[in-house]
Amino acid sequence: MTEPPFRITDRTVTAPLIQDVSVIRPMLWKVRMRGAFIGEVDIEGAVEGLRINGVDVGPLIEAELDRREPLRVKMRPADPAGYREAWDLLGSLWADTVAKARTLPEEKLHEQVDGEWSFVQTLRHLLFATDIWISRVILGDPRPWHPLDLPFDEMPPDPEVPWDRDVRPSLDEVLALRADRVRTMGEVIDGLTPEYLASRTVPVDGPGFPEPRDYPVGEVLTTILIEEWYHRKYAERDLDILLGQDR
Repeated sequence: MTEPPFRITDRTVTAPLIQDVSVIRPMLWKVRMRGAFIGEVDIEGAVEGLRINGVDVGPLIEAELDRREPLRVKMRPADPAGYREAWDLLGSLWADTVAKARTLPEEKLHEQVDGEWSFVQTLRHLLFATDIWISRVILGDPRPWHPLDLPFDEMPPDPEVPWDRDVRPSLDEVLALRADRVRTMGEVIDGLTPEYLASRTVPVDGPGFPEPRDYPVGEVLTTILIEEWYHRKYAERDLDILLGQDR
């Protein structure tokens, strides 16, 4: 049974039993647990400031993930050359992922695994990510989105932003749009200087998402690197499942 979204804020909950439950896209912030028993819990997501028995486990998790995937550290560059290296690396990794996707029938690329985005929807979301953070925030286009852009599920509805989750464009149609976004991001990175990387963006003129204010350029560019890295990982995971079904 699927429950509708709900909020639990500013309260104390005593002795709850939470068992055999799947929690999708939860937000836990400033949660304090005492006398907890936690067993067979699998958490996947962004972790900041998680202390277990007085130990901040966030740095331990990050170190282990870096050990398992040494290329992951490339997604945290500190200078223009590092951003160019990271972007080139992502291009190579995505080329392999797209080649894998092309071994599946087209209809499989619209299939969702465990309720996650399909492969085509993942690419559509990356169109949106590049449009809002690069075209809007960095380049100043107040309304850069394309009708095939796919915002993240938790984004508040905005009548100005396209949001057609169910449309089924072909892979080639989406890849053509993506090639344009990849080129735009590459041009921004190729023009990076240490001074610009350390600066803040000029607020865009017009409402929309993200809100029209200034942002650190380095944080904006790193956001795209992280989006590209993790969504490729998720895509690879789901493609492997689909390929297993197709054998």
